[in-house]
Amino acid sequence: MQQQDTKELVFRGGVVGALVPLMVLVAGLIYLSVFERAGTQPFWACAWLAMGVGLFLCRDRSAYCESLLRGMGNHTATAIIALWLLAGVFGKLMMAGGLIDGLQWIGASMGATGGVFVVLAFAICMVFSLGTGTSVGTVIGLGPVLYPAGVMLGADPTMLAVALLSGAAFGDNLSPVSDTTIVSSFTQGAQVADVIRTRLPLALSAAAICVVIFLVAGGSETALTEVPALASGNALGLVMLLPLAVVVGLALKRRHIIEAMFFGNLVAMLCALVIGAISLGDIFALPAQRGESTGLIENGIASVTGAVLFALMVLALTQVILDAGLMRRLLDKANDSLITSRTGAETGIVAVTVAASIPLSANAPALLLVGPGLVRKLAEKFGIAPERSANLMDCAVCTVFFLLPWHIAVAVWQQVIAASAAEAGVAAPSAMASFFTPYPWAMLVVLAISITWRARSSRRQGTHAQQAAGGGNHETVLAAPAREV
Repeated sequence: MQQQDTKELVFRGGVVGALVPLMVLVAGLIYLSVFERAGTQPFWACAWLAMGVGLFLCRDRSAYCESLLRGMGNHTATAIIALWLLAGVFGKLMMAGGLIDGLQWIGASMGATGGVFVVLAFAICMVFSLGTGTSVGTVIGLGPVLYPAGVMLGADPTMLAVALLSGAAFGDNLSPVSDTTIVSSFTQGAQVADVIRTRLPLALSAAAICVVIFLVAGGSETALTEVPALASGNALGLVMLLPLAVVVGLALKRRHIIEAMFFGNLVAMLCALVIGAISLGDIFALPAQRGESTGLIENGIASVTGAVLFALMVLALTQVILDAGLMRRLLDKANDSLITSRTGAETGIVAVTVAASIPLSANAPALLLVGPGLVRKLAEKFGIAPERSANLMDCAVCTVFFLLPWHIAVAVWQQVIAASAAEAGVAAPSAMASFFTPYPWAMLVVLAISITWRARSSRRQGTHAQQAAGGGNHETVLAAPAREV
């Protein structure tokens, strides 16, 4: 049996035949995305069809089935599932506990206007998305209140709208409960705590660039006097920041991320109960009728079920690609012809991740496609630390993805902003506004600087090592670099 497990899969049509299942999957995802029918549940059918096509193309169907099962049952898959289940419940508890009300209260109490309000809205969305790990939930929860209020307080409509999207992207990029953080970490074999710690400077640097842009360009010449009910916020909702601090704190102390998430869930329940935002019956109770929800725990798990099932199928297909030797051949070809240095490898990781994210409407599937095979093998080949490759992937997938209107987060953002503007009778930004979102562009700049700086640092270290060795071969020093974060 073990021999069969390690046997390289052979497909009818050779390399092209082995790629057909992946092409079927990607074609289906693009098709659904173009016609705005994308979502994790519709994606199930695409993955099912891709697995079925592969079964008929593989010459050894038994080995193919074993490969699928290995992909679904490996440690990466089980870790992602466990974290997603806890993250789903955590997000529901944070929202039910009144985090939105607490953040709204901050905005109302500061009395900010113009560009200052744009910066405040950006910061509020950053905190909310950091706590919930969802960019879509951020724009849905905060957009209807912050956007019309900001426009009436003299904020530029376009800059305010992209500030909300930028804040949502920040949390998707950095939150320990974000699906991209979870997927990027575990596909690279990295510890979530190390990933968050080393990604923080990158995310904060991009955010700092955004703050400057919003302060300079965020104001408008017009301001209205009638402001929507932003003051309806409740300061008690800020108590829900404590569960987020617990999750981040435990993770940074190198406690197991499952443990950190579980305690975060418990603290979120306790905080919400203490401030009276929920009751015990909201968390778990006997439903009035069969089929109804038992409460927030069930709702949270149900919210990620679609993503979990899709991730299982994508990981199964990824394992098939690995067992067919495609990633090995692609990596060998890239190493021989294109990628010859660590700098080239880091640039390649960013490029392939961005390319994978362009056609798909969700960014976590893009990471699942390239992370386990191509990116991880490339990182291992050139001695790139797991947390570094995870950061390059996650930061890259949060760039172009948040610019293109067919991606789910951007599409929802456009709909929320348009509906909020129409209801409040204020100006709405153009449909092309997403291309001006500062955070993705700032992150691309930060990534370019980070990769370039590391390349120069490595060359300086190599020169110093050569001098210390008494003029030894410089190329030998650089040939076996230490694994850097």
